[in-house]
Amino acid sequence: MPASARALSAHQLRLTVDPTTLGFASTAELTGLPLPWIGQERAEAAARFGLAMQQPDYHLFVLGDVGSGRASLLHQAMLAEAARRPVPPDLCYLHDFDAPERPRALRLPAGQGRLLRQALADMGTRLEAEVPQHLAGPAFLADAARIEQRWQVQEREALAALDAFALARQLRLVRDNGQMLVTPLGPRGQPLSDAEARVQPPERRAAIERDEDALRSEIERFAQAMRPLERERDAALDALRRTVITPLVQQALQAARGIAGQQAPHAGRLAQWLDQVERALLGSIDLLEPYYGDNEADAEADRRDDLDALLAKCRVNLAVDNGGRSGAPVIVEDNPQMRSLMGSIDHGANADDADPGQADVSAIHAGSLLRAHGGFILLHLHDLAAEEGLWPRVRRFLRSRRLQITGEASADGPGPGGGAGLQPEPVDVDVKIVLIGSVDEFYALQDSDPEAARRFRVKVDFADRFIATAASHRATAIFVAHCCVQRGLPHFVPEAVALLIEQSHREADDQGRQSARFAQAEALVIESAAQCRMRSPADATALVQAADVQAALAAQRLRHNQTEEELHQTLVEGECLITLHGAAVGQVNALSQIDLGDYRFGFPVRITARSFAGQEGLLNIDREVHMSGPIHDKGVLILHGYLTALFSHVAPLALNASIVFEQEYSGVEGDSASCAELYALLSSLSGLPLRQGIAVTGALNQHGEVLPVGGINEKIEGWFQACAAAGLDGTQGVLIPARNQRHLMLSRPILDAVERGLFHVHTVQHVSEGIALLTGEASGMAPGAVLAADAAGDVTQTVLSRAEQTLRAYRRACQSAGHTRVGRAGRRPRRD
Repeated sequence: MPASARALSAHQLRLTVDPTTLGFASTAELTGLPLPWIGQERAEAAARFGLAMQQPDYHLFVLGDVGSGRASLLHQAMLAEAARRPVPPDLCYLHDFDAPERPRALRLPAGQGRLLRQALADMGTRLEAEVPQHLAGPAFLADAARIEQRWQVQEREALAALDAFALARQLRLVRDNGQMLVTPLGPRGQPLSDAEARVQPPERRAAIERDEDALRSEIERFAQAMRPLERERDAALDALRRTVITPLVQQALQAARGIAGQQAPHAGRLAQWLDQVERALLGSIDLLEPYYGDNEADAEADRRDDLDALLAKCRVNLAVDNGGRSGAPVIVEDNPQMRSLMGSIDHGANADDADPGQADVSAIHAGSLLRAHGGFILLHLHDLAAEEGLWPRVRRFLRSRRLQITGEASADGPGPGGGAGLQPEPVDVDVKIVLIGSVDEFYALQDSDPEAARRFRVKVDFADRFIATAASHRATAIFVAHCCVQRGLPHFVPEAVALLIEQSHREADDQGRQSARFAQAEALVIESAAQCRMRSPADATALVQAADVQAALAAQRLRHNQTEEELHQTLVEGECLITLHGAAVGQVNALSQIDLGDYRFGFPVRITARSFAGQEGLLNIDREVHMSGPIHDKGVLILHGYLTALFSHVAPLALNASIVFEQEYSGVEGDSASCAELYALLSSLSGLPLRQGIAVTGALNQHGEVLPVGGINEKIEGWFQACAAAGLDGTQGVLIPARNQRHLMLSRPILDAVERGLFHVHTVQHVSEGIALLTGEASGMAPGAVLAADAAGDVTQTVLSRAEQTLRAYRRACQSAGHTRVGRAGRRPRRD
C-alpha cells in the first residue's frame, strides 16, 4: 500500500518541558552552584588545554557566534588558570646616565618595584633636607674657613709683594670688583689724575709707561701663581663637601641597595644603575648646596631646576606593578589601539626639549601586552584589524615574543616631541593571547596570514546549538539563577524557567537541541523580570512567573513585527492575492520566510504553473528576469531532472512549462519551494486542482524525496496567521517534510487549533504523498510504481497517468506541427 501524508497531533508540534523535572522551587536555590559551560564541552576542553599549555605558539583562537558566551566563558577560564600561576615580576624603566636616549628595562619580584620607587623618592627628599643642614653645620664651616684662610694668607702675601713692586716704581694698585687698576704717583706720593699724567715731562711719561708695563707683567705672573692655589682651594672645598655628602648619599641609597642585594634575576643590573645614580649625585654636589651670593633669587631658582632634573633621572618608572596580586594577570582589552596595546611614550612630556639626553623616563607607559606578562590577554580580531598597522605589530610580536615601546603616535611613524627620542630597551614578554573571531575570520586568517595563524594552535570552537538533556536543562536554570544574582533581578519559578528552556529550543529550531546563544536568553531573563516588577511593583519578594515570560516574548515580537503586520494586512485587504479555500489547477500556496536580520517571520506566496506543447522545456520566469538566487535555480534544475526521469517512458518530452512566484518583487532564494513548484506543474499537466487551504514547503532531490528546510516554525505560523485572519474552517493546514518534525516548536495558538481540528500539520517523505493529499487522487508516483504500472498494463487514473496523457498529447501536437512545416517546405519550387 503506497505511503500517504501523516497528520501530526498537537503534542508532536512542540517540546514541552515539565517544570517538576527541574528540581527546585525557585532559582534562588541554585545561586550557590557553579555555572557550567552549557553545551560547550568540546570548547571547554580545548580552552583548558590551551590555557594550561605553557609552550610558545599555543595561543587560542576562539570561534563562535556573537552572544554564545565565548568571551565571558573564556574570561572565566582565564581567571581560573591565572589563579594557579605565580605572580609575574614588576617592570621598571630606569634612566641610563651613559646612554640617556636608551632607558634600561628592569624586572623585579612582584612588589619590589614599589619599594624601589619609594626608596629613590625618599632618597631625593632626604638629600634635599640633610645636605644643606650638614653644609651649614659648625664642623663643616670651620673646616671650610681653615681652607679659605690658608688660601687668603697666601693671597695676601702675594698681593703684598705685588704692592711693594708697584710702590718701588711710584705706582699704586687698586682692586675694584676683582679688577686691578694701576695709578701713577707724584713726587709726594699722591695719585696723579689722567690730566696730570699727560702734562708730565716726556721723560717722566716714558718712565711711567715702562713701569706700568713691568707691573702688568708682574700682575700676570701673580695671576698665574694664584690659579693653582685657587684650584687647590676649590679642590679642597670640594673634597670637604664630598667627605660630608658622600656618607649622606650612601645612606640615602642604602634602602635601594638592600633591594639590589636580594637574590633577584636582575639584582646585578640594579646595583650597576645605583652606582650610576651615586656618581651622578656626587658629580653634581654644587646642586645640593643652596646658593648664597649675588643675584641670589635667580641663581637659586636655576639651581633648583637643575636639581629637580637630576633627581628626576634618579627616579624609577614603575611601568608594571604586580604588587598585591595573588596570581597571574588577566586583561580584557576591549579597545586595542597602538598606544593601549603596545605601550606609548608621552610626546608632550619634553616637547620643548631638543636634547634627547634630557628626555624623561617617566614618559614611558606600558601597554596591555606588557601588563599581561606571565598571564593572559583577551582580544577581538575585528578590533585589531580596525586599527591601521596594529595587526602587523601584533604579528611581529608573536614571532619574536619581544616588545619595544616606541614613540609612534600612530602606525604612520614617530610623533612630535621629546618622547620620540627615547628608545627603551626591548623586553621579553610571555603572554597567552586569547583571540576571538568568527568562523569566517578564522579561515580568512589561515589563508591570508598562515605564519600568524600558526601561532594560534589551539582552536576553541563554540557550537551554536547543542543536544539537550536533563542536565543541560538544569544547567540553564543555574544560568538563570546567576543572571538574577548578577543583575539584581527577582528569581524565577520552575514554570517560568521551563518556558525559557522551550524558547531556547525554539531559537535552535529543534526539539532535541538548545540554542547556545545565551545572550538572547539573558535578554529574555531581564525583560521577564521587568514584566514581573511592572506586574507587582510593591512586592519586592515577587517571583517571575510563566505569564511574565510570555509577556516579555509578546513585547519582543511587538517591537519587531511591524513589517510582518503590514504584509499580512495586504492579505486581509486583498492587495496580495492568496486563496485560502477551495481548489485550483496549476496553483499552490508556498511558505516563505523573510529574514530582517533581527527578526524572522513567515509569509505565504502563490506559485503558479502553465504548461503547453513545445520544445523549450521548463522555464523559471524568476530566473529569466534575474530575480532568483543560485540556490533557488539549483532547486528548479533538480526539479527538472526529476520530472524528466519521472516521464522518461514518454520520451521525448514535448513540453513548454513556466513557473513563477506571483506578486514577488524582492527576489527569491532557497530551494524550499521546489516541492510546491513540482505540485503546481503536475496539477497543470494533469488538470487536477490543488487544495488551496494547504500551504506547502519542502525541498526536492532527484529521487523525489522531500528534504528538510529552514525556518519551518516561522513559515507555518505565517500561514496560520493568514488563515486565522480569514477564519479557520478545519480544511486549512500545511504540508511539510517529515524530516522537519523534530524542528517544530510552534506557538500555543497553533497547538490549540490542531487540538480542536481547525488546523492540520501534514508531513511527507516523498513528493508522491504530497500530491495525493493536495489532489485527493492517487499519485502513481511512488518509487517503482511507474514501472510496475507499465508492466501490468494498468491504466488507472492517477495524477501521473493524467499528466502522461497530456504529455503524449503535447508530443502528437508537436509531431503534427512538424509534419505540416515539412509538407509546406516540400512544395517550394526547386532551383537548379
